[in-house]
Amino acid sequence: MSIAPIESALRAKLDQLRTQYAELSERLVAPDVLADHKQVAAISIKRAAIAPVVEGFEAYLAAANDAEELSEAIAGDDAELAAFAREELPGVEQRATELIEQIKHTLVTADDRAVGSVILEIRAGTGGDEAALWARDLLQVYTRYSSSKGWTVDEMDMVVDSGFGGIRHAVVNIRGDGVWQEMSFEAGVHSVKRVPATETQGRIHTSTCTVAVLPEPEEIEVAIDWTNDVDEHVTTSQGPGGQNVNKVATAVHMIHKPTGVEVRMQETKSQAQNREKAKRLLMARVYEIERQKIDAERAAERKGQIGTGQRSEKIRIYRYQDNIVADQRLGEKFSKNKVIDEADLQPLFDALIEQQTAERLASL
Repeated sequence: MSIAPIESALRAKLDQLRTQYAELSERLVAPDVLADHKQVAAISIKRAAIAPVVEGFEAYLAAANDAEELSEAIAGDDAELAAFAREELPGVEQRATELIEQIKHTLVTADDRAVGSVILEIRAGTGGDEAALWARDLLQVYTRYSSSKGWTVDEMDMVVDSGFGGIRHAVVNIRGDGVWQEMSFEAGVHSVKRVPATETQGRIHTSTCTVAVLPEPEEIEVAIDWTNDVDEHVTTSQGPGGQNVNKVATAVHMIHKPTGVEVRMQETKSQAQNREKAKRLLMARVYEIERQKIDAERAAERKGQIGTGQRSEKIRIYRYQDNIVADQRLGEKFSKNKVIDEADLQPLFDALIEQQTAERLASL
């Protein structure tokens, strides 16, 4: 066998990533970056995401060079060296071929791994008080799973149901290595079938909540003219909390005029903190709109496009009585005790990543 050349488009992408990796490595030792732990964390995540691709490419180039030298030895005058080269060449060529496939496999997930911060929104759907309790339970699962991964969870907004302690709406920021690659699969409708705590007759109810997962972009990735494109209003907070909450104007309401995106943030008593959180959420939502446009364009060109992220899709059903979690995208079922009680989402995410990677590879 011989080493198949890397396709020109793939070679260009790999050369680009080598350059990017070198630039990120230089930035990590720059004094201004070292003084900012947030920049260090963000750059480290991006660098770690492409490191396996770059390392695989370097290994491939080394194998290809070895194969070329062995081929020259076979064609040379030294019979002993030529015999040795003939014995070694097939193994080197096999390794180079395997490295190409490994590089492709790693490459199609590199962009996902490079996103180290997401904004996750949970909204109670159909089911009344039970839907709010279900939203609370799901948020607790995500929080516990994030803790097990070493991710940081920051509450941005929370609307608590006053009746039974459920959640009507929650917005949290989750940061850490690989957070988008895994948590992006949670976008959609989550349906639960169980006997609610509010049920006195022992009947099984079906309730839902909707999860949205937005990659949080760097500010430079989202071109927002905050002066001309955004209307901002500062008002008093709304909802429960009494007169002390409602009499001070700290809630921030922003409208992005080009897209119509609106956000309202009133979680803290500080107007400045609410403004900062509102800007981050607005940026993420505008970025998501642009990302969906790109996905739609790609889908038109490639029918097998993955990652449309339509939030209206029912993605998972949790059947408590049967101890089953059924993901609609997979042909296998998972234990409810593992997923909900132990917050062990790893096997579920591993299966989804494997499926998505296979489909992306097929579309290369």
